[in-house]
Amino acid sequence: MDKSILLIGSNGQVGQELQKILTPYGNLISVARPTIDLTQPDTLRSVINRHQPQIIINAAAYTAVDKAESEPELATAINATAPLILAQQAQKLGAFLIHISTDYVFDGKAYTPYQETDDTNPLSVYGKTKLAGELAIQETCTHHLILRTAWVYGIFGKSNFVKTMLRVGAERQEIRVVADQIGSPTWAKDIANAIAQLIPQLTLEISGIYHYTNSGVASWYDFAVTIFEEAQQLGLPLKIERIVPITTAQYPTPASRPAYSVLAREKISALLATYPPHWRERLRQMLSDLCIQNNP
Repeated sequence: MDKSILLIGSNGQVGQELQKILTPYGNLISVARPTIDLTQPDTLRSVINRHQPQIIINAAAYTAVDKAESEPELATAINATAPLILAQQAQKLGAFLIHISTDYVFDGKAYTPYQETDDTNPLSVYGKTKLAGELAIQETCTHHLILRTAWVYGIFGKSNFVKTMLRVGAERQEIRVVADQIGSPTWAKDIANAIAQLIPQLTLEISGIYHYTNSGVASWYDFAVTIFEEAQQLGLPLKIERIVPITTAQYPTPASRPAYSVLAREKISALLATYPPHWRERLRQMLSDLCIQNNP
């Protein structure tokens, strides 16, 4: 019998990819704003009670990292309180909760990829609220899978790094990009595919925290340079001539970000029986897909 899957945040970058691929895995119910309001616990409870899902996937989050510094209550409501409510409801139903988290739960002082068991120490309101959501789930829901990812971009959504670079690169000849923050760019479609592959394996034995990103590492500067190289090969309109590497100190932001937030991928790779593809290869595919979408 098909499992009943409730997807929360179906209009986000990962959520829209999940909507496209989850149908074969069960009876999919997708909800997002304005149908559901993550700041209203009662609406969350009523949606879950109405649908009685066997699997809940939370792809929704407050992700405006800098804005969260001035909106801590809203970030807490969406990133910490809402996951607690979902965990409580999942526990009552005996449902499995899949929750997407972030590399920003770490402080970036490491020099080797972060393992799932490494100590957390978020630097920002965003990171702190995401960690609070993780802890609430771990303490409340027996059957859970927390998937930490990083530097997410995709075809959907208005503001991700790739789309911002393409827009700015079409308008300006020179841009400055931070070169001393290191991570792993990750395509939203690959995160969705990983979650889809995990669904048939959901058992109490695999409950816990997992890291999933595309393979390889880059700075934001490396990422930007590669975006323009790949976009140029595809013939996308660009004015950009110079990309200037700068330090984090030269580009102050309200929120502090980890200098190094590469996540170890061995645990998830063992579960999926495959290693995540390299970020540059997936960026190339995403840009190709974006061209097709914009020029059908």
